[in-house]
Amino acid sequence: MSIDPEKLLEPENMILLYTRGAFPMADEDGEINWYMPGIRAVIPLNHYNIPRSLRKFMKDSSYTYKFDNDIMNVIRKCAEREYTWISDRLIEAYRGLHEKKHLHSVEVYQKNVLVGGLYGVAVKGAFFGESMFSRAQNASKCALVKLLERMKEKNFKLLDVQFLTEHLQMFGAVEIPFEDFEKLLIKSYAEDVYF
Repeated sequence: MSIDPEKLLEPENMILLYTRGAFPMADEDGEINWYMPGIRAVIPLNHYNIPRSLRKFMKDSSYTYKFDNDIMNVIRKCAEREYTWISDRLIEAYRGLHEKKHLHSVEVYQKNVLVGGLYGVAVKGAFFGESMFSRAQNASKCALVKLLERMKEKNFKLLDVQFLTEHLQMFGAVEIPFEDFEKLLIKSYAEDVYF
């Protein structure tokens, strides 16, 4: 029995898939598939790193930061690249998660202009990071620092970043087997926290 792909994009079903460890990506034709890789990248919230040069940059910069102020615009800006897995249909599906209060963003502003940010999906004590963008120096890195501070402050247990990149490694991101990731998921859902 096949499942209608459109049904999987209904908010309740998307949340269910996220809670099991899956995440969506659109291919070149716009078809949205759900992935659950055997190796997952996370940033340990009890052992992350903020590079000293970035701390100094943030202290000296004129950036201002907001949470959940312009979520859909952040997503659209994340999609503005030559190759993107964030299709128009997926953006529309995210709107449903936004209405259910599971979609969140960190925004970086310079003179009231959105110059960087990131977004993701939160369920209890787990945050599933989806994408980030930068239109000014270190803007996406600054957004990630603000996300890490918020996760720590709110007692989140898991920051999922899906795939390991050099950019994320500098913050302490590591790869773990999916079985360990599942244990972190279970621990996260015991937490009654909100973004």
